[in-house]
Amino acid sequence: MRTRNLGLIVILGFVLLLAGCVGCGAINLQKKGVGLEENIRGKWGNVQSEYQRRADLIPNLVSTVQGEANFERGTLTDVINARARATSVNVNPDDLSPEKLREFQQAQGQLSQALGRLLVVSEQYPNLRANDAFRGLQVQLEGTENRIKVARNDYNTAVQSYNTTIRTFPNNFYAGWFGFSQKGYFEADPGANQAPKVNFPQGGNSSSLPSAPSSAPAGNSDPNKR
Repeated sequence: MRTRNLGLIVILGFVLLLAGCVGCGAINLQKKGVGLEENIRGKWGNVQSEYQRRADLIPNLVSTVQGEANFERGTLTDVINARARATSVNVNPDDLSPEKLREFQQAQGQLSQALGRLLVVSEQYPNLRANDAFRGLQVQLEGTENRIKVARNDYNTAVQSYNTTIRTFPNNFYAGWFGFSQKGYFEADPGANQAPKVNFPQGGNSSSLPSAPSSAPAGNSDPNKR
């Protein structure tokens, strides 16, 4: 009888020890996971802020370019349409899944390509190149693109730390309990290392252009951000 009771005590002690280890592990992951998620939300807010800054520059850029009498109409229309698509893609900071981030990046990448073509085409117009307003906007766009790259890199670093944490054993066992799932990364934009290709039409004109876009949010910005 004593041997049997001793065996039950040992088993019960082992179960309690195991439950304590599981509980401590779960609590530690919950605390760390929340901190990592909040860091990602902050970095995502910075990404959205920089993309919003770019979107806000485009209406002035379009208005300035429209002042050039014979500017190639299709290129300007592409920028206006691409901006409209980019600002229509909203990503919830609570759902930064790979699929959502891919959709967001695709729309922003199309706008980047359209802007790149516009700047290449502008080289063919001496009056536009000499326009102080256009040159100032071009400098601001270049600076914003650099800030976007920095913000994206910072976001990817935060996501890597988070994804690694929730996928590492034994955290991967607990992650589902608290709704922790993998976040998406920014990837290199297709064709980012290639110069934009443009065809210069003969006798182009700027008639029938869509109106210059008004400022619109590039996504649901984090309320704690700028």
